[in-house]
Amino acid sequence: MELRTLRYFVAVAEERHFGRAAARLHMSQPPLSRAIKRLEADVGALLFARSPAGVALTPAGTVLLDEARALLDHADRVRVRVSAAAGVAAITVGILGDGTDPGVTRLAAAYRRRHPGVDIRIRDTDLTDPTCGLRAGSVDVALTRAPFDETALTVRTLRADPVGVVLRADDPSARRERLRPADLSDRRWFQFPPGTDLVWQSYWNGGSPREGPVVRTVQECLHAVLWNGTVGLAPLGHDLPAELVMVPLLGMAPSRVVAVWNEGDTNPLVRSFVEIATAVYRH
Repeated sequence: MELRTLRYFVAVAEERHFGRAAARLHMSQPPLSRAIKRLEADVGALLFARSPAGVALTPAGTVLLDEARALLDHADRVRVRVSAAAGVAAITVGILGDGTDPGVTRLAAAYRRRHPGVDIRIRDTDLTDPTCGLRAGSVDVALTRAPFDETALTVRTLRADPVGVVLRADDPSARRERLRPADLSDRRWFQFPPGTDLVWQSYWNGGSPREGPVVRTVQECLHAVLWNGTVGLAPLGHDLPAELVMVPLLGMAPSRVVAVWNEGDTNPLVRSFVEIATAVYRH
């Protein structure tokens, strides 16, 4: 029973779907299905009840899921302890400059409990780099928001948040129950500096070229709205000053909270970070 096969099994069990699990594992579905069938043959029991809608764990699969997670966690801890003995147990995490997400606090606590001896370095970044230094090689893994150019990166979606329009409280549109991008076509929106990821820029401009002040941080975005009446966008539920309000924006894809790391990176501390983040954000 190989660790790799157990990771395949855990992915299918968590996604409840072979296609989604294959996408998460960055592999095609046929070899994943074959690997699970071999695993079922090895343990002598069906692990999944299959249906057109997806899969469900059998009683045997439920037992194996608990054991597989424990085995994989132990294997990662072994690697981390060996790295620590060699003096190299450290991880640098890039975090997009918005500390209001309670998931970050829960993730930090869970990661410290799992890896108490690891040196965890945090790099807080502004809105001009959605990969939080990953492309520049200054971090090992990033907790950020998508979409952005994912070339040579691996992305795990942790949560999807609907988006709202941030307006001054005295703005006529602030009294609307909801808005669409077309309702704001004649308004000024904030811009990111030249050279910012184009996919990222387009998303926060509602998918169309816009004009407006250049900003680099969340606070600069809020001040652009407050001082200039600029249109701002933010995930619904984002904390705002009393002078600003948020109106739900229809017809726009949610903003995804994601963990992202370099494609092919096998660092066990990175893998553990992603798995812990997935569990934390699931609950």
